[in-house]
Amino acid sequence: MRDNTAVETPSLVPEIPLRLASKVMPLWHATEEEMEQLNIPPPYWAFAWAGGQALTRYLLDNPACVRGKRVLDFASGSGLSAIAAARCGAAHVTASEIDPLALAAIELNAELNGVSLELLGEDCLLQDGTDWNLLLAGDVCYEQPMAEQAFAWLRRQASAGAEVLMGDPGRSYLPADGLESVAVYRVPTNRELEDSEVRRTTVWRVLPDGEN
Repeated sequence: MRDNTAVETPSLVPEIPLRLASKVMPLWHATEEEMEQLNIPPPYWAFAWAGGQALTRYLLDNPACVRGKRVLDFASGSGLSAIAAARCGAAHVTASEIDPLALAAIELNAELNGVSLELLGEDCLLQDGTDWNLLLAGDVCYEQPMAEQAFAWLRRQASAGAEVLMGDPGRSYLPADGLESVAVYRVPTNRELEDSEVRRTTVWRVLPDGEN
């Protein structure tokens, strides 16, 4: 992992260095088919996606929304938002991922930033009860089955009393209802990853079931 990444800072959150796939690294250029032949999941953890950057920017600019809380960063990817939550004074931060390589990347990135995170490799969508009072989710609406299952689960957590924040740059399967905008950012991106050089990205509050 160290050989296929470089320490870089995301464009919108230069305060947090991460191990990311650089353009000069083979991992950047590897196709999904090549990854599949090696039995390796697509390396979503190796890029700082727009939704996660916007969500992280919001946390860093509004640390009071995190301070003292028990936080879950769902589908954490690189661990960017989880690291921000820890730096903002969360009482406890859990980063969840079902990809073992992502968990390894999160561990490296947490060490790089001098923060302590709990790593959770189980599928949160199979769990009903939680001990978290703030849930974070960046860029989870890029595939229909994932978006539908994740959003239904996040709404249940909101109904149980948790604060749920989601960062999304207008992905295809972003739900039309059950969301309240709390902040909007223009996130510089790369055309090799996104369809434009800047993505207008919203941080949403996920509303409890029954509220639109």
